Amino acid sequence: MTIPKTIFSLDHEALERIERKFRLKQQLAAGRQRELFGIFQEELTEEELWALKYLFAYMPVNDMADYDGSLFLSHVRQTLDIRRKMPWSIPDDLFLHFVLPYRVNTENIEDSRGILYQELAERTAHLSMADAILETNYWCQEKATYIGSDLRTLSPLSMIRNARGRCGEESTLAVAALRSIGIPARQVYTPRWAHCDDNHAWVEAWADGQWHYIGACEPEARLDQGWFTPPARRAMLVNTRILADYRGPEDITLAHEWYTEINLLDNYAPTGMIRAVVKDVHSAPVAGAEVRFELYNMAELFPIAIVPTNSEGKVTFKTGLGDLVIRAVKDGRWAETKISVLDHDLNLVELVLNESEQPAGCVDFNMVPPPEREGEPLEPLTEAKIKRHSSRLEEGARCRTSYEGTFLCESDATSLAEETGLPSDRVWNILRNARGNSREIAAFLREQSGAFGEWPLRLLETLPSKDLIDTFRPVLEDHLIGALSSRGTLDEENFVRYVLCPRVLHEMLVPYRKLLRAAFTAEEVASFQADPSLVAHSLQENFEVWTDLPNLIGRGNPAGTYKLKLGDPLSLDILFVAICRSLGIPARLHPSEQTAQYLQQDSWFDAEITVEVSSGSECEAPKDRGLLRLNKDTAGGQELPVASYAENFTFARLENGVYQTLVYPHGKTDIYDEPFEVQAGQYRLTTGIRLKDGTVRVRLSYFAVRAGAITEVTLTFRETTMAFPVLGVFDRNREITLQGGESAMLEQILGTEGAIVAWIEPEREPTKHLLRELMELSEQLNQLKVPIILLTSNMERTASDSFSEYPKLPLHTVFVRESSPLPDTFVQASATEAGFPHLLALDRQNQIRYTASGYRIGNVKEAIQVMTSLIPYE
Repeated sequence: MTIPKTIFSLDHEALERIERKFRLKQQLAAGRQRELFGIFQEELTEEELWALKYLFAYMPVNDMADYDGSLFLSHVRQTLDIRRKMPWSIPDDLFLHFVLPYRVNTENIEDSRGILYQELAERTAHLSMADAILETNYWCQEKATYIGSDLRTLSPLSMIRNARGRCGEESTLAVAALRSIGIPARQVYTPRWAHCDDNHAWVEAWADGQWHYIGACEPEARLDQGWFTPPARRAMLVNTRILADYRGPEDITLAHEWYTEINLLDNYAPTGMIRAVVKDVHSAPVAGAEVRFELYNMAELFPIAIVPTNSEGKVTFKTGLGDLVIRAVKDGRWAETKISVLDHDLNLVELVLNESEQPAGCVDFNMVPPPEREGEPLEPLTEAKIKRHSSRLEEGARCRTSYEGTFLCESDATSLAEETGLPSDRVWNILRNARGNSREIAAFLREQSGAFGEWPLRLLETLPSKDLIDTFRPVLEDHLIGALSSRGTLDEENFVRYVLCPRVLHEMLVPYRKLLRAAFTAEEVASFQADPSLVAHSLQENFEVWTDLPNLIGRGNPAGTYKLKLGDPLSLDILFVAICRSLGIPARLHPSEQTAQYLQQDSWFDAEITVEVSSGSECEAPKDRGLLRLNKDTAGGQELPVASYAENFTFARLENGVYQTLVYPHGKTDIYDEPFEVQAGQYRLTTGIRLKDGTVRVRLSYFAVRAGAITEVTLTFRETTMAFPVLGVFDRNREITLQGGESAMLEQILGTEGAIVAWIEPEREPTKHLLRELMELSEQLNQLKVPIILLTSNMERTASDSFSEYPKLPLHTVFVRESSPLPDTFVQASATEAGFPHLLALDRQNQIRYTASGYRIGNVKEAIQVMTSLIPYE
């Protein structure tokens, strides 16, 4: 193959690197050679040829398993055509890295570029690049708004169909939209916040020589503004990943063979530089050690970056001015230290790998986030611009609400239930969750219920709500017919949960049952059914393990992984489960370990696909598990927080020098009822109490679990005394408007028993977090019996603030309107620029005893604690 002197302004070395990696990907994807690389037999321009080679060179293996080359050729041709049509002048380097890529996050890949271009080209082609970015975000707001959801990422088209999604999905849509009109864009994110338990993703877009940021689907009247601006000043990392050997001007966190992680924190927050050296016990530098920079979030020490040491045993890492735990690991030995970046900026941190056994007892320390900081004052917007912006938000909300009005409604569900003989309440629950895909789901029920009765509905009921948005009839039919044909004599519960259900983890649902059943002879099927461990042996013998992109681990769909004969360990575990279910064998991923298991003789057995197993086929239940019983702390006099998994405690097992947090439902509180079945090994229990300024009082408790034994551990928290001083007096003497439109005096609804009051922006993500917390804590709030007053300004009226999405708010919740967004002078003074929502807790004397403003998870829980402490309710 002749390599040109230059194309896309790439030098000869870069082109040779692309060619070399492209050839390696061809070898890896030999199992799908025709499907992936047959497109190179077509007549291609030099631009098309090298754009395709560039994409394949850095393409994750999962994408080579799951998609065909025709999809990528279509994407390349449309993108090159758009580049010629749109008026902007984009340098080749930016085009290759931030316009051409087909993937933003972990979303399903669809041929969407041309569809999005048709939506946006006429709206933006006459604008400047900066205004085109703003206009694209107004369009995104017309299509979708925020709602919390699970970790599987909807594609841009599915996001539009659903009309809502989490921040990672909003930003995926916005990046795809901007790239579809030829504007360089990238999804950026803070992996975890230091000051509260969550993370966030937003968008950077390039205009006329400069990168700007926007809040996806949450337009502002100008660039470089968003509700997340103040929290971002407290970030410890703002990051993005590029599937390339990227040599741009930004700081590089990690230069991996298959991707580059760049550090954008300087654009948002004050930074410091950590310099660390890793040595062995003989003081020799250790090359290739894994250095993990960890902060406390969601009750674990989470690595926001993992960087290998160079040949001198050194790493550098730019981060925010807060606390981190640094852990260095190699070959099962480790070293760990906790630092404050302010104290260690420019100093060398030395880590000696001298540990292989965990410590005993408990370790207490505080994790302090970067302090709050004021930003540079912005030039005030003109009244005309504010009015126009408000009008655009109204227009976008009306557009989205109008679309949502086309979804099938409850009366449609009743009619369908009568037609199919299915229970109407269950049918409505499915169609309501299917939202913009409700007609497709209704058609599936209509077509299949005649032959299969209630089973089509039961199949749908096994799926998470998000699956109902982007799963279509061919997929559902494959799983329904394939599962029922192999039902056999299984009891109904095991059949439904572990055979009928096609969902394994976070992979995209595809029709795989017919394919996988046809892949084996009748003799093989019979042998697998008699001894499912033979499925694991077959995968061991015929499949290779390959891991390239960390965030796509476990995302390979079973059909693609099977055809490619290659996958990461978790994707191979998912394939094992899919094969078993296709053959009528109950299988799952272990609930907390996420490793493949099959059910036989009423016991679960480990499949052990990517590790050596004995050659014998006799089934043996795993003998390396024990039971962990958590006991409630009854010592001391302080009132302890309610233990809640991934909110204020987790436990993790030590594996090759790294603690791996076990997976249990977020917010799980029934932790003392039954012991946890876990693998034998060394464990760390992490508990934390987060203070109002974001500081966490952390306790690490170390213990070991022995195989076949019960280990008892007391779950303890550090003592924390909270004071609730009088911060001001709330003005309750003013007129407001109730949700129905009638006028009233605020004091009439406040009552005399204290209250929780919040000023909110219904369209913004921070307010939606607050409303979600109110629903989650409604039982505790109902017991308080105090009114919860949610105020919106008349200026904030939108078409979508009917709050119908929040049906489980506490009983005493009242929505009211005021003429001013912040009439109370105390709130105006204390809120600064943190933004909405502004939350107050009032005692019986109208005294303000708690305030919180802006984006911060856990404010409602703190307000409840204040109210409970101040007012002795029966």
